[in-house]
Amino acid sequence: AIKPNTKLIHFETPGNPTLCICDIEAIVKLAHENNIQVSVDNTFSSPYNTKPFEFGVDYVVESLTKYINGHGDSMGGAILGPKADMDKVRYESQVNIGGCISPFNAWLIQRGCQTFPLRMQVHNDNALYVAKWLEKQPCVSFVAYPGLPSFKGHELAKKQMKNGFGGVLSFGLKGEHDLYNRVVTHLNVFTSAVSLGNAGSLIVFLGEDDERMYLYPEEFHNGFYRVAIGIEDKDDLVNDLKQAFVAEGLEVVD
Repeated sequence: AIKPNTKLIHFETPGNPTLCICDIEAIVKLAHENNIQVSVDNTFSSPYNTKPFEFGVDYVVESLTKYINGHGDSMGGAILGPKADMDKVRYESQVNIGGCISPFNAWLIQRGCQTFPLRMQVHNDNALYVAKWLEKQPCVSFVAYPGLPSFKGHELAKKQMKNGFGGVLSFGLKGEHDLYNRVVTHLNVFTSAVSLGNAGSLIVFLGEDDERMYLYPEEFHNGFYRVAIGIEDKDDLVNDLKQAFVAEGLEVVD
């Protein structure tokens, strides 16, 4: 809620891990009417898919670690905004808390930038392909991905995400928590790890012990996978999930 001392509204879209879509223009309108600045974390979408400044935000935050670097071998971040404000941020972060990227990390990220648009389109295409396949499976309880017409925020996502819907999706299985853990042990292409934007696909199970579970939509409450789709062959990804499901006796359809 907006309070008398509110100076900045910061949000991410799509949101982690529910992939919920925030209406950037609506938030900007409300904030600016109250003399409040707006900052958006654009990591899950990436600047290839969404350009938040076109919707009137004041600042954009990007995790360079993820899609922009793209190889899972460097850490960095960027805050984008008016030069006068960025000069203040740079001074505070570098002088007071040592927020200065190492030369080698900077070089790795610069290298990744050269192939970023090419990689990002594959992330987009692969994620949509996998999401559509998952949505057809009888053993899957739900799929959250902005590119699916069944997704609650799909129309808004189409407005804000011009080239695709990113590489992250979440889905649930019809089964107990132990089933989630067993399925992961059968995967060969996917790696069980927490990150996104890498060349390789990652999967992580989030269960009832997730301290934020009460904030998520009801369909998430029995546990779910968050999947960061990589740039492997899309059929290899589907076949890996298929064989893992079959290994646990789950019904699979083509």
